[in-house]
Amino acid sequence: MLRSRGVTRALPAGETYLSTGLKQLWATGKEAAKYPHTIRFLIAYLLYNDGIQTVFAVAAVFAAAPLSQGGLAIEKGMLTQVILMMQFVAFAGALLFGRVATRIGAKKALIIGLAVWTVVVVYAYLGLQGESRFLEFWILGACIALVMGGTQAVSRGLFANMIPPGKEAEFFSIYEVSERGTSWLGPLAFGLVNQITGSLRPAIVSIILFFVVGLVLLRRVDVRRAIAESGNRPPAVI
Repeated sequence: MLRSRGVTRALPAGETYLSTGLKQLWATGKEAAKYPHTIRFLIAYLLYNDGIQTVFAVAAVFAAAPLSQGGLAIEKGMLTQVILMMQFVAFAGALLFGRVATRIGAKKALIIGLAVWTVVVVYAYLGLQGESRFLEFWILGACIALVMGGTQAVSRGLFANMIPPGKEAEFFSIYEVSERGTSWLGPLAFGLVNQITGSLRPAIVSIILFFVVGLVLLRRVDVRRAIAESGNRPPAVI
């Protein structure tokens, strides 16, 4: 039911879509350099989001692996149920974190979320070994889903406030492309540690590095300054 709005700008004479796109990308990069705190937040996001995506991607591998390999040996049926449960909890987590961010500020909400992520990874390394490991995995899956939906939603909202008016498409293009460009770092770290140690538990705990470094960079982001420099009005609570 969407109506076509037509082409807003004609392709310049002698240019191709590729050349025009590359020139626009270069111009956007120079424009982004004027907002150092926005870039700092973007780098922090790329790191901790890579950790988030890695945990979510390798959770099934970790759960289904034999106990001799440091996994939980969960059957596929239960694993499917946990994954389905996580989708609904992630939706609730996005709503919950939205309320938390409104009350205490987006930056503090993200810090809380990253702290929870760190605890989750540590518990996956130390726990999930006794008879109650299946129940613990359900609880851990719910915690992962809760902070996964929340941290990603709040991150997008916070980044949107740091973008100059009229530059939303350009900056969110950098946001998305950069996210895909670094998405291999977490799986690489997980795979290398697993290859070296022969166990999935040290591999899963190696992902903490992404949360810790991302958290350190996030704490150094002056959110109010970033929003003001972009030409937007800072909210009352940051």
